Amino acid sequence: MSAQEASFIGGVHVPPSKGLTDKLPIERCPVPDTVCIPLGMHIGKPAAAVVKPGDKVTIGQVIGKAGGFVSSNVHASVSGMVMGLQKRYMPNGMISNCILIKNDGLDTMCEDLKPHTDAELTPEFIRTELQEKGIVGMGGATFPTHVKYAPPKEGARPIDTVILNGIECEPYVTCDHRTLLESADDIIQGLKYFLRASNAPKGIIAIEDNKPDAIALMQKKVANEPNIEVQVCAEKYPQGSEKHLIYACTGRTVPDRGLPGDVGAIVDNVGTAVAACRALRDGIPLYERVVTCSGNGVNKPGNYITRIGTSYKDIVEKAAGGVKGDLGKIVSGGMMMGFAVNSLDYPVIKGTGAVLVFNHESEFSDYVEPHNCVHCARCVDACPMHLEPTVIVTAIKKQDWDAAEANYCHACIECGSCAFQCPAHIPLVQYIRMGKLFIRGKGNGGHNPYYQVPQVKK
Repeated sequence: MSAQEASFIGGVHVPPSKGLTDKLPIERCPVPDTVCIPLGMHIGKPAAAVVKPGDKVTIGQVIGKAGGFVSSNVHASVSGMVMGLQKRYMPNGMISNCILIKNDGLDTMCEDLKPHTDAELTPEFIRTELQEKGIVGMGGATFPTHVKYAPPKEGARPIDTVILNGIECEPYVTCDHRTLLESADDIIQGLKYFLRASNAPKGIIAIEDNKPDAIALMQKKVANEPNIEVQVCAEKYPQGSEKHLIYACTGRTVPDRGLPGDVGAIVDNVGTAVAACRALRDGIPLYERVVTCSGNGVNKPGNYITRIGTSYKDIVEKAAGGVKGDLGKIVSGGMMMGFAVNSLDYPVIKGTGAVLVFNHESEFSDYVEPHNCVHCARCVDACPMHLEPTVIVTAIKKQDWDAAEANYCHACIECGSCAFQCPAHIPLVQYIRMGKLFIRGKGNGGHNPYYQVPQVKK
């Protein structure tokens, strides 16, 4: 496919705003004095703590054991002493048990970590090791990676394509772009391991056409790889959405409530491929990741290798040169799908791709009062899932969960295209996100105390 063909229907064009960091090499964020490592930083059952206060731990040591098949191990990101276990709010409003570790400054690695020979890496061993080493989706979804490579059920369509997502269409975020440029060999090796685990004959590395340097490098790297190709995709949001990327690369449509495996595909982030490569080749668990810290509210925007459990405050102060001006808005994640948070006292988790900080000089720090819907249908045109956001939101405002679900509230991917296009500034995606919580909770909003609103009787 050409760049024009490798796209999808719907979506929006958002200002990329990547110039602050896309040309900056990855640096290392200084290791903090204390880390706070959540046990529930992946989709599925949280890990169960296997350490207690007073225990000494080393880097890469298991401190949380996977709580089931759809779960993943959690590892210490520093060496030192376990100070305690506590419950903490995450940026999405959920609560997670966390392990606090005081860093001893020695960076002692766990003695059990050993590299693997290629002969050891059978499909079954790869799946087991992905869970043991805590590999999850690092594009933000945090789905345990080993689950994707479980053998297909009898009669199911076999996996024939593994797609690595290097799209990174969120404004300001450049951690994947820099990873493509600086860890290309590990990305390709990780993809080869994924192909081996799935027995898929074809691998695709998908990159948006606003990253010509990464495209050129990857095309050069895979020139002699007969079963791996680079797919250039048109710059459009949310091109990096799993279902839309599959359509752009293969022309296949994932059915409603379906999974990529239903159409013979698996999608993984390029950062996940790097983490998998290092886990399978070198025996190194996922205890650090690249985080973009950007916005006009920091003195030194950049891309920083950061230990899991590092606070946003430590990234800003120790790596990004501190706050610049008066704080106006903090966003955990990307501008479109991230969460505005009330402080920098949140920990980096495996899915944290960015911490964006804006001061009062930024337009993003201003609150815009919503107005009544003007029925322009711009949200309908923008929706990449072909939904009617205003109909769903009207049902949610009435707390009519049956009507919200009948209009496919569950199918919303929460990309925010509708809210971005809305001239009345209605927070459409936020309403839909809240509605999903109520529907799952049968009228109760789940863990977030702000959603504990009684259902209106009909």
